[in-house]
Amino acid sequence: MFFCNVDGLDAGSMLRGLDDLHARTSTAPRQKWKPWFPVIDFSRCTNCMQCLTFCLFDVYGVSKDKKIEVRNPTNCKTDCPACSRVCPEVAILFPKYKGGPINGDVVREADLQREKMRVDISALLGGDIYAALRQRSADAKARFSKERDEKRALDERKRCLTKLQQDLGIPPEVLAALPSLDQIQAKTAKALAAAEGKDPS
Repeated sequence: MFFCNVDGLDAGSMLRGLDDLHARTSTAPRQKWKPWFPVIDFSRCTNCMQCLTFCLFDVYGVSKDKKIEVRNPTNCKTDCPACSRVCPEVAILFPKYKGGPINGDVVREADLQREKMRVDISALLGGDIYAALRQRSADAKARFSKERDEKRALDERKRCLTKLQQDLGIPPEVLAALPSLDQIQAKTAKALAAAEGKDPS
């Protein structure tokens, strides 16, 4: 632990002092936080809860009136718009994302037509995932834009899991034990029960 007298220093001098301290102690300064969070476009949202069941980080919850909501925005992992990619109504936006319609750009009719085929979460999380992805890719290649497809959503989820495994030292068998379809459905039912004020246990 280090202490420094900052009385009489202006902000610039304090920052330079902090940089000097990092250099002397061989510590890295904190990375600048990139504001990253989902925004739900309720004019499009049908309350299907796919975002709730897909997100690994408990970003979403259910309000007392049984509507999906962004409950824990700071749990969201920077540069992971996977939930937006599985949203069948193009209703989840990430304002800092590089491309539309995920970043909130105008949603064109062509975007909506591509999304009419709902992404089956159980196919993504259970059974032979790769066979399901290959089949969906063959069936729906023309319907998904470059920025919105289930394979990319699954890849982003895997990338987040791999990063968590590396950063936190999570054993591979823990990652292999991701929730089953029944567990995902139970999570949704529990969130709905909690929103109604019922005992979810």
